[in-house]
Amino acid sequence: MAENTAFRDIPFMGVIRVVVEAMKLGYRQEDPSWANLGQGQPEVGPLPGAPPRMDHVPVLPGDYAYGPVEGLPELREAVAAHYNRLYRRGMPSQYKAENVVVAAGGRTSLTRGAAALDEGRLGYFIPDYTAYEDLLTAFRRFTPVLAGATQDAAFRVDPKELDARISHAHLSALILSNPCNPTGRTIKGPELAEWVAIARRRRCTLLMDEYYSHFTYGASADEAAGPVSTAAFVEDVNGDPVVIFDGLTKNYRYPGWRVGWAVGPVEAVRAMTAGGSFVDGGPPRPMQRAAVEILEPSRADQETEAVRKEFRRKRDLTIERLTAMGVTLPRPPEGTFYAFGCVRDLPPPLNDGVAFHYESMKHRVLTVPGEYFDVNPFRSRPGPSPLAGYVRFSFGPPMKTLSEGLDRLAEMVRRARG
Repeated sequence: MAENTAFRDIPFMGVIRVVVEAMKLGYRQEDPSWANLGQGQPEVGPLPGAPPRMDHVPVLPGDYAYGPVEGLPELREAVAAHYNRLYRRGMPSQYKAENVVVAAGGRTSLTRGAAALDEGRLGYFIPDYTAYEDLLTAFRRFTPVLAGATQDAAFRVDPKELDARISHAHLSALILSNPCNPTGRTIKGPELAEWVAIARRRRCTLLMDEYYSHFTYGASADEAAGPVSTAAFVEDVNGDPVVIFDGLTKNYRYPGWRVGWAVGPVEAVRAMTAGGSFVDGGPPRPMQRAAVEILEPSRADQETEAVRKEFRRKRDLTIERLTAMGVTLPRPPEGTFYAFGCVRDLPPPLNDGVAFHYESMKHRVLTVPGEYFDVNPFRSRPGPSPLAGYVRFSFGPPMKTLSEGLDRLAEMVRRARG
């Protein structure tokens, strides 16, 4: 970038960085000769048992005008009803439209949340979603604080340690993905209830990124494992310090529609709406109306059941094939469509995440180095990343693409072993 401009040089974030590097070698999104096991996108085509893909979105005369910054009332009502139906049946405190704010996609929704935060200390974890680093760096009203590194504990944060960390570090908020991108670790049931109880007692706001909340898997194929959400353990929707981020991007497989939302106390929703007035100005009207149809209960449940069935098959294949290659999984993914594997036992140069990534691109396969998920705002922690020996593998693509990509990786490892 020219030195005489007013702009700073901003590097591409983790996953986009992978795609940019692959494009230098000829990668194009629709090119069937490449297997994209890197980018965090679920397959978007028809799935067995799923409702038909929506292929027509009408544009009404009013759609040419600006829409409400907080989102269309009918979508806000549908989102609130969606959470009440799945997670809050019989509970006295229910979400309403006023507890929902809609934004143009997940990153925009998270950015609104960051823009609305008051001064304080915001805790984060590693490994976690790559975009958090940019978010934690861009906004200077709060101080980012590492609340825990989880790779040595099979990606688990003990609630008692969490409680002590919040107290000792004087954290006012925590941000995390659950299920976790990249590890697939899922906080659920009594453990998740304990997290909410700690946040309530400590008055520490949980910013819960639940974009993979429907990609959850039981211990066996026969075990029921429905969607997971912090919403199930909130006692008072306007009193408990819990804000949930989700949308159509992952759970309903419409990433290109850029429809996301945040659900939480009215006070938080008002602040994020005000933040949205300068961050993005409001989401498009047509896609919001279409989202209401996507969230129709019978259709939404049909999609979730089909997604979990198909992605469980792909998860099991991925675990089997990676293990056979010598990639170690500290714990099988309980959620998301990622496997976070340790490659340190592979022959060099494949025993390093970045080197593995570049070698895999020679075989037309995209993967993401584990150290890209080492959230490190302002590069405040010096030295090599503790995640340098990890790689994130996505089983988001269709089964055929996934299988071909794993075949190529297996051949790459075989050749490295001689």
